[in-house]
Amino acid sequence: MKKKGLYILAFLLPVQIIFVIFLAGYPELVENWYSQKFYPITSQFMRYGHGFLPFSLGDLLYTLFGILLVRWLIRRIKQKFKNPRFWLVDAMAVLSIVYACFHIFWGFNYYRLPLHKALEIENDYTTEELYSLSEILINESNQLHNQLSENDSTSIVIPYTKDEIFEKTIEGYTNISKDFPELTYKGESLKRSLYSVPLSYMGFNGYLNPFTGEAQVNTQIVSYKIPTTASHEIGHQLGFAKENEANFIACLSSMNHPDPYFRYSGYTFALRYCLNELYRRDKKQFETLKAKMNPGILENYREVEDFWLAHQNPFEPIFQAFYNRFLIVNNQADGMKSYSYVVALLVNYFSDEKNRL
Repeated sequence: MKKKGLYILAFLLPVQIIFVIFLAGYPELVENWYSQKFYPITSQFMRYGHGFLPFSLGDLLYTLFGILLVRWLIRRIKQKFKNPRFWLVDAMAVLSIVYACFHIFWGFNYYRLPLHKALEIENDYTTEELYSLSEILINESNQLHNQLSENDSTSIVIPYTKDEIFEKTIEGYTNISKDFPELTYKGESLKRSLYSVPLSYMGFNGYLNPFTGEAQVNTQIVSYKIPTTASHEIGHQLGFAKENEANFIACLSSMNHPDPYFRYSGYTFALRYCLNELYRRDKKQFETLKAKMNPGILENYREVEDFWLAHQNPFEPIFQAFYNRFLIVNNQADGMKSYSYVVALLVNYFSDEKNRL
């Protein structure tokens, strides 16, 4: 009976894959039944269930899974991978369970409606609109920098502990949910990753554990980046699976935060995306705007770059390539390049805000 169950689970793996491919063609169905109804209930249940733990349960489960995987590989090597008929069934059965849990607990959110459709805004823009928004973001960033520093050439250092930053991140969602009810955050589960050091060498700021619903933040990164990173991971917790959409939500939450340090982090985060896109489109206009920025903002950018340069290693491109492939498989056709979509959301969001005023 046990072996029969394994065969059934193994058989269900390709069936699940076909089902997911089929469901990807019906984003309205996913949006209405999974992302809007099923997921909010199950995700809150998970967050309330173990969000109170002072450590990352998900990281411990990953550690246990890694140990079991190594033991399994050692056993296969010792047996010289004999009798593949049996161990392949075991492996497919386990993958079938993992694949099902990933999608049921979170992964179907990859196939929901694009955020610009949910917000009823456009997803395209002109270079002139990009330039105009970049000017607005520079003015706001400069004002915040002047407010937080006596010298326009020094970088901003966030004066909070990492636990305080986490608490204030949640305050930001409490504030933004007044205008955007879909961003209401209940059941706090924002934690330091136990793998912060490895994550730094892999090139990642944080991640969401889809099996426990915990938002994991790499707390080794420059503290100036933690507010937007934590806000980004909460965006994932709320069901916005795509990286570009979670980035936009991080901008939205932090730019509208009551705390000026968070607003500075948010505005300069959004500004960097816009300037990168402007550089790609028109280098001359980019240089014109760059000259208007407080040098201290560029210093904050430089600190972030220095951090990642200090953690570069031969294996980082492999991790990045693997994650890029993961994004492509999960309905982000441009892979990591799809991050630039956040610029379109920002331009059209600010345009709509201006029209409403």
